[in-house]
Amino acid sequence: MKTAFITGISGQDGSYLSELLLKKDYQVIGMVSPKNDYGLANIEHVKDQIIFESGDLLDKTAMEEIIETYKPDEVYNLAGITFIPTAWEKPSLGFDVNANGLVRLAEIIRDISPSSKLFQASSAKMYGNPRNEMITEDTPYAPVDPYGTSKLAAHLVVKQFREKYNLFLTSGILFNHESERRGPEFVTRKITQGAVKIKLGLEKKLILGDLKAKVDWGYCPDYVEAMWLMLRVNQPQDYIIASGKLHSVEDFCRIAFKLVELDWEKYIETDDELYRNTQTKYYYGDPSKAERKLGWRRKVSFEEMVKKMVDYDYRLLSENKKLF
Repeated sequence: MKTAFITGISGQDGSYLSELLLKKDYQVIGMVSPKNDYGLANIEHVKDQIIFESGDLLDKTAMEEIIETYKPDEVYNLAGITFIPTAWEKPSLGFDVNANGLVRLAEIIRDISPSSKLFQASSAKMYGNPRNEMITEDTPYAPVDPYGTSKLAAHLVVKQFREKYNLFLTSGILFNHESERRGPEFVTRKITQGAVKIKLGLEKKLILGDLKAKVDWGYCPDYVEAMWLMLRVNQPQDYIIASGKLHSVEDFCRIAFKLVELDWEKYIETDDELYRNTQTKYYYGDPSKAERKLGWRRKVSFEEMVKKMVDYDYRLLSENKKLF
């Protein structure tokens, strides 16, 4: 039986990854912060199958004890501060968690368990405002916010430790991936919940930012499968995990509201304060390397993803309507 250690296990990615690994008969060790219980509902249905250990990316001693105890075959670093506004509000904390957290983890693997394979969740935000619309693994990095900068620092450390110490460390450069478990602070979940709330009479309108903004969106369970596949190859490399397509916020709204039989244009208003002023160009990832070398394929289309999210929120909010 293989053993996997997951940081950020209660988040969107961590919860789906834990499900995948449990189905493959892994022993799954999940690190949860003693400071909060964020996202624990995501793993409620599998919690009895997971070994939980207390700690976070700021606590090197706790991570040392976990890795020393279990000597995991695989380590998935999915924890971090991922919400861009929070990264702007607390950039030093974001850097300490996202960048130094990875450094701590890499040092521990080097010193205690060098046979452990590490997956690092890197981000498309490392590219900032690239010259080309299509992003490949060779596109120059140019982050434009503290979050992207912190993820780039971690990404570069993965490469450096891999080459210097001959460790199996690999980064998945993840473009936006959504699901029913996406936090309500993210625009995709804000849209699906908003459409359902309006349909159920719980709200009258939905206020958003730039409807013309375009994003490369994929479905989270497809992306966590790519993480697993990246640790199956003989030589560690970095891969872009993306849909290869752009869709606008307006596209997302149109589909979501149509699914609840509403005309989105009648219910959505925009607020200039919700516009992001750090990105002026839109870009998508080229997943061809992952498809070619890992055999990875997306299974869920953009339209199917939106439907899954709307259906979930409809069930959730219908059951809890009396609470509003």
